[in-house]
Amino acid sequence: MRVLFIFLDGVGLGADNPGINPFSRAEMPTLEGLLGGRKMIAGAVPFETERASIVALDPCLGVGGLPQSATGQATLLTGKNVPAMVGEHYGPKPNPPIAEIIKQDNVFKRMVGAGKRAALLNAYPSRYFHALESGKRLLSAIPLAVTSAGLPLFNRDDFYSGNAMSADFTGEGWRTMLGYHDAPVLSPHSAGHKLAELAEQYDFSMFEYWASDYAGHGQEMDKAVELLESFDQILGGLLEDWDDEAGLVLITSDHGNLEDLSTRRHTLVRVPGIVIGRKSNPFCNGLNDLTGVAGKIEAEVLNL
Repeated sequence: MRVLFIFLDGVGLGADNPGINPFSRAEMPTLEGLLGGRKMIAGAVPFETERASIVALDPCLGVGGLPQSATGQATLLTGKNVPAMVGEHYGPKPNPPIAEIIKQDNVFKRMVGAGKRAALLNAYPSRYFHALESGKRLLSAIPLAVTSAGLPLFNRDDFYSGNAMSADFTGEGWRTMLGYHDAPVLSPHSAGHKLAELAEQYDFSMFEYWASDYAGHGQEMDKAVELLESFDQILGGLLEDWDDEAGLVLITSDHGNLEDLSTRRHTLVRVPGIVIGRKSNPFCNGLNDLTGVAGKIEAEVLNL
């Protein structure tokens, strides 16, 4: 079965408090439809329907301190309790011990080893590759997992040709922030259709959305609500084209942040594990924390 993993950086299950939680304010009819009309807050889970299931996943993993990106993402990618292995929550970029854990074994390497088609659907601009080559930038956990599996990171040409997507889904950021004034731009709804089209080409695909974490650190409610409402339109377009019989959509995160704009820091709350598709309920059975995600993906794609 095909799996599309949409990684939402820094999204937790917060309180139903519109003063601090943009999920309490945003109009998200697609997501709320999957939740029986409820907002995506702590009190809404667990929940399941014939099409979707949502569970709460523990990102703390028995280690003190606030969960961080490098260890959380490494755990999602490997199925190992990386914070416990290195003795702390660490981030944002992997340090050498975390990088070594990712390079030794991760879900992308498992897919390639089994002869499956896998890809990270994000496209990176030329300046990203130049910064890597000059040593001015380090790979974060997800692209590190991809490259360790011998898979390419998609570039500008892949984006322009329609074989990859921009980090903001629509491509608008390539024009306004990166200076690519002729970059292709999609509406959020059309971007969802594009995401479904690309995911159909792979047995396992992943999309990394880091803007959610940036919005949490920024603590600007209006921008956070706008981001969530745009994502809901993307999700709506995706699900219009998604074949529930042939694949699963997985949406989860590495730590909380966006759900509590009263702080710039990460939070200790559980993160949502949303699974959409015919086999969503079995996928979520026994899924309690971040360590279970990689194994569940592998079992679905490899029919284990």
